[in-house]
Amino acid sequence: MLFLGRKPVAARLLERMAHDDRVTVVGVLTDSQFESSPTTDLAQRLGLPLYEFEEALAAAEDGTLEFDLGLSVLYWRKLRGALLDRPRLGFINFHPAPLPDYKGVGGYNCAILDDLAEWGVSAHYVDEEIDTGPIIAVDRFPMDLEEETARSLEAKSMEALERQALRLWSDLAADPRLLPTSENCGGRYVTRKELEAMKEIDFDTDDVRRKIRAFWFPPYDGAHINHEGAHLTLVDRSILTDLADPDSNTLFATRRASA
Repeated sequence: MLFLGRKPVAARLLERMAHDDRVTVVGVLTDSQFESSPTTDLAQRLGLPLYEFEEALAAAEDGTLEFDLGLSVLYWRKLRGALLDRPRLGFINFHPAPLPDYKGVGGYNCAILDDLAEWGVSAHYVDEEIDTGPIIAVDRFPMDLEEETARSLEAKSMEALERQALRLWSDLAADPRLLPTSENCGGRYVTRKELEAMKEIDFDTDDVRRKIRAFWFPPYDGAHINHEGAHLTLVDRSILTDLADPDSNTLFATRRASA
């Protein structure tokens, strides 16, 4: 198996899979633009070969990297060539949004802006485009319509994605095969440029409180206004309450908020 991913959820899954006697992890591909990641640190500790993208692609093309199955956990780059063509069991990606409805980036933000009552995570086979391959599974869960932020929705999604990945992995390890799928047609695709443009607040048309929640994901810029060339991120009372030191005296703040 070739494993792709960087975030903590990827590292937790890699550790489970690396200690599974039914599989051999032949390599780990992570994000080369970061000096370190939980997945990189774990791969080094376990003595697993680490690849950058072009290295993995070249090794797959010349046959020095051979694998039956690829697993991608939130990996961000398009795959191509031998990385997709060689594995007989395909390449599976775990996507933190329900397919086919939400492709690309910005799913958490759009879920809140669209006032959804539920969200979901998906597993799909990878093709040469982004989030367009056949769908294996979509697992859904409820959202908090009044309090959900992008950050809280990401936390819920990572828990759901980890459960989904472990379930499918257990199934594949017991019976290696191509899994049944459904079509992945339509839906919305958001680019990073579009996502950044969506953050600017229009007081005439936006539900400002909802937009604040939709883009609250520190340390990234949130929903903002522009002032003297700078983006100033807005927060509301519920976010300030969550950020507050629980041992601090909030009486004065409470009185001001209710004044």
